[in-house]
Amino acid sequence: MNDAAKRVGARLGELIGQDSISGLGVAVSGGGDSLALMLCAAAWARARGTPFRAVTVDHRLRPEAAQEAATVARVAADHGIAHDTVEWHGWDGSGNVQDNARRARFALISVWAHRNEISHVCLGHTADDQAETVLMRLARGAGVDGLSAIPPRRVVEGVAFLRPMLDIARDDLRAWLTAQGQAWIDDPSNENTRFDRIKARRALDHLAPLGLDRDSLITVSRNMAEARKALKWQTYLAARELAQMQAGDVLIARPGFRTLPQDIQRRLIAQALCWISGAAYPPRRRPLLEMVQAALQGRGMTLHGCQMLPDGPDQPIRLTREYNAVARLRCAVTQTWDGRWRFVGQATQAPLQIAALGEAGLAQCPDWRESGLPHASMLGCPALWDGDTVVAAPLACRPECWRQVLARNEEDFFAALMKG
Repeated sequence: MNDAAKRVGARLGELIGQDSISGLGVAVSGGGDSLALMLCAAAWARARGTPFRAVTVDHRLRPEAAQEAATVARVAADHGIAHDTVEWHGWDGSGNVQDNARRARFALISVWAHRNEISHVCLGHTADDQAETVLMRLARGAGVDGLSAIPPRRVVEGVAFLRPMLDIARDDLRAWLTAQGQAWIDDPSNENTRFDRIKARRALDHLAPLGLDRDSLITVSRNMAEARKALKWQTYLAARELAQMQAGDVLIARPGFRTLPQDIQRRLIAQALCWISGAAYPPRRRPLLEMVQAALQGRGMTLHGCQMLPDGPDQPIRLTREYNAVARLRCAVTQTWDGRWRFVGQATQAPLQIAALGEAGLAQCPDWRESGLPHASMLGCPALWDGDTVVAAPLACRPECWRQVLARNEEDFFAALMKG
């Protein structure tokens, strides 16, 4: 194995660590970075007897994309690598195309990985990508999290995504491919200055004489990543002391919350919102800080599909699911509702569905106040329905031999504070 393959292999070993690995995958566009990663990762997997497979996402945004995917398939076949192409059909032409494509890419690859029993997937981001990301985020006034830039490891939908080339330069990878006699595909969008990343790439050439080059920006990202770890640890300790769960709501002791630094307050609120809503990402910084201020003042506020209830200055801050966010959400009794509630109980032949109580459901639960939950919390609570009739609503004091179980429990809330 040559130097590039050794470096990628060593980093893969570090990122996988003691994980149980059922299979290793790699996302390949056909560009020099991902093509080099495919060959290096395949060598690592082959040496260990680990099942290996490559995938190309055709975003169907350019007419050349299908041919490029076919080219990747041929290169993979030449090296004895199993390869699949998956297509994105979800863009309606609105919004930020690059952000939409990125989110779709993760979703499609996650589904592909589960289908092929692949637990870990490699992505081809390089040291240059890391530096460009830091520069773009500096321009946006990013904080510690943003300047931490691209993480080397991230879990999405139960799949571990690994980036083993964040310390390898793009030019080094292309030189290695050239030495192997392997050509790659140059994506024309990499020269399109409409995109911020390409602007940042060009700007780095001009900033290098000032010392603001790739290596210095990568050093910034590493320093910020260490600072982020410290902030996450402090948020975890604060959560352990101040936060508790009640029937899917998050309660935070208000007096203790007041004494926290603002950044810890923001992180704690963000985690509560994500835990309740199931969102993969928190809201942006500005609305989060507005919610922190509302919490300190005892005011109510709605954000991220969640509602913070107004309450007295000495009462806990309560965050609950917003009724309007789940008002139209229905699923079969055998499924998980809102990504977090399951019903466990007697077998039934009736076509029961899970849906939010709302006012109509609460009217059928005369003892709901005995639950101790506020009215706003009860509205977004799930119940079992047979048509327009509530069959069971355990949280509203109508169990009828059924139990409600949270798919994301209290320990998941605390553990998530230390992830990423």
